Amino acid sequence: MNLLGITVVLVLLAGVWAQINVLRPQCDSAEAEEAALVAQDYLNAQHAHGYKYALNRIEDIKILSKPDGDTYVLEVDLLETDCHVLDPTPIANCTVRPKILTAVEGDCDVVLKKVGGALTVTAFKCKTEESTEDLCLGCATLLPLNDTTALDLVHASLATFNNMTVNVTYTVLEVGRMSSQVVSGGPIYSAEYVVVEANCTDGGCVPLNDAMALRGICYAKGVTAVHSVDCKMFSTLMPVVDVNSTAAAAPALPPVVHAHTSSLSHKHGLKHHKLTAIHDPQLSGLLSAESTESAEVVPVAPAVVPVAPAVVDVVVDVAADPAAADPAPVAADPAPAADSVSASDASSSAEVPVVVVKREIAAAPASAVVDTPATQTDPIALVPVCPGRVRFF
Repeated sequence: MNLLGITVVLVLLAGVWAQINVLRPQCDSAEAEEAALVAQDYLNAQHAHGYKYALNRIEDIKILSKPDGDTYVLEVDLLETDCHVLDPTPIANCTVRPKILTAVEGDCDVVLKKVGGALTVTAFKCKTEESTEDLCLGCATLLPLNDTTALDLVHASLATFNNMTVNVTYTVLEVGRMSSQVVSGGPIYSAEYVVVEANCTDGGCVPLNDAMALRGICYAKGVTAVHSVDCKMFSTLMPVVDVNSTAAAAPALPPVVHAHTSSLSHKHGLKHHKLTAIHDPQLSGLLSAESTESAEVVPVAPAVVPVAPAVVDVVVDVAADPAAADPAPVAADPAPAADSVSASDASSSAEVPVVVVKREIAAAPASAVVDTPATQTDPIALVPVCPGRVRFF
């Protein structure tokens, strides 16, 4: 490419960037909260298996402001709740699983578009992992969703439940999670699984692919021969029969998406259901990537926050050298140290234009310089930007 061509390309790029501003609102601001909740609800709507996830923390937010609308780039942490995706309970009323019960965490990068005041998710990328923190010796541990012994408990407990129901037979729609705990008498198993109303004949039971089919979640504990089971319908989260012993009515729900009637789960070897991993990879250049543990690739345009003059402070340990408290003998090197230049370059895209400068004190020993950022008098620097507050743990 000749010099003229290069010049034309640079001029065009400069024209594009001149129309883009990168805003960095606080992660706990109302604007960030609104975008994060839209992302949370959208991710749950795409999650066809397992449990709903609740927002735990906003890690980062950037807003790319352009004439045709704003693009929000979010990094959010989510935690698994005890509400299944088919459960109509609002996510605000769902309970996040504590760490001791093996919490499952979702790290997601989400791109949203705001046009006319409405936010719409255009792309996302998620990584889902189980938390192994705060697990005690002897606590229950998650089992793979295809563990045969635990699945035997699922089928045995479902048979027990079907024997207690009247005029309705259920089959397994999905196994949510299974765990085991070693006690004095041997291992005790626990299982959570979703059931759906079925049409049963001599050839077996077929799930009703009907939005009005009853669906619920069952909790079983014990072993195949001796166990307990408790099932509640998603319609009211109450037992399958009401006080008048009539079948409970169910609201319109999505049709059956997948039924696990065999001895194996479709999630071979996994211990939990993962969030949908990625959507619209064409926009992957805007997806950072805590979800993929890669470097930030969002292009940085000139920030709209005006850059104030840097405040350079000389910090002296007065306790170590009382004479250093007198500013008169202090002679600061007028030329900035090499590390101060690199620190300024590295913070060119930071939320607040803070420049940290270290200077040598001629009249004081080297130990008198505190290796901490200089005090910033600008009140904006005192306001934490990101990450935001932790809602659960």
